[in-house]
Amino acid sequence: MSGKRIEIGILFYPGMTQLDVTGPFEVLARLPNVRVHLLWKRIEPVVSDVGLPLLSTTTFADCPDLDVFCIGGGPGMVEIMDDDEVIAFVRDKGGSARYITSVCAGCLVLGAAGLLDGYQSACHWLMSDQLAAFGAVAVDERVVIDRNRISGGGVTAGVDFGFQVAAELCGEDVAKNLQLMLEYQPQPPFDITVQNAPPEVISRMRTDAEPWLRKRAAAVQKAVAKLKSNAKTAA
Repeated sequence: MSGKRIEIGILFYPGMTQLDVTGPFEVLARLPNVRVHLLWKRIEPVVSDVGLPLLSTTTFADCPDLDVFCIGGGPGMVEIMDDDEVIAFVRDKGGSARYITSVCAGCLVLGAAGLLDGYQSACHWLMSDQLAAFGAVAVDERVVIDRNRISGGGVTAGVDFGFQVAAELCGEDVAKNLQLMLEYQPQPPFDITVQNAPPEVISRMRTDAEPWLRKRAAAVQKAVAKLKSNAKTAA
C-alpha cells in the first residue's frame, strides 16, 4: 500500500455502539498515509446508543473507493438493516473495498447486504447464532480473518481488530509500534468471560437480553427475505 493513500470508511448510524468503531478508529487513524471517512447519509451528528454525539465527515455520495470498510453493531442496526439506502451503500461501496470488516454485531449488517455468505465471522456471543441465517459461519474468536473479511467479536474486541487490520495494511512492525505507543496491555479487573462465567449468569443475561434479541432476530429474518426476493428478481 506504500505510495498510495489508504482510504478507510467507517459507517456511522444512529444508535450504534460507539466503541465498536471508535476503538478501531483510534488505531487505524494513526497509520501512515491514511484518510478515515466517517460515513453517513449526511454530515451531521450521529448519537450513539448511550447518548454520545459523534460527527460524520463524509456522505455516502462523496465516499471514495475504499481500501477498508468497517461497520459496528448497536441497537440502531435494527433500523438500518431495513433501510434500503444504507444496505445498498454497504453492498456497493463496502462490498468493493479491499477489506470488508465488522466489529460486534456489525457483521449482521454485512450479512444483510449479502456480503458474508460462505464466510467465517466473529460476532458478539449473544448474537453469533444469527449469522447462520446469512450463510455465514460463526467463530468464537476475538478476531477472525477469512480471505478479505476481517471481523472482531463483541465491542472491546474492536481494539484487537484494529491492530490486526493495521498489520494487514502496513505490516506487523507498524502495528507493533502502534500497540506500544498506545500502551495496549489489557489487564481486566475481573476474570470473567463467556468461557468461564457461571451458567446461571449467562442464563440471566440471555433472559435480560431477550426483548432486544427478538427485535434483532426479526430484523435478520426480514433482511434474509429481502435477499431472497432480490435474488429471484435478478434471476
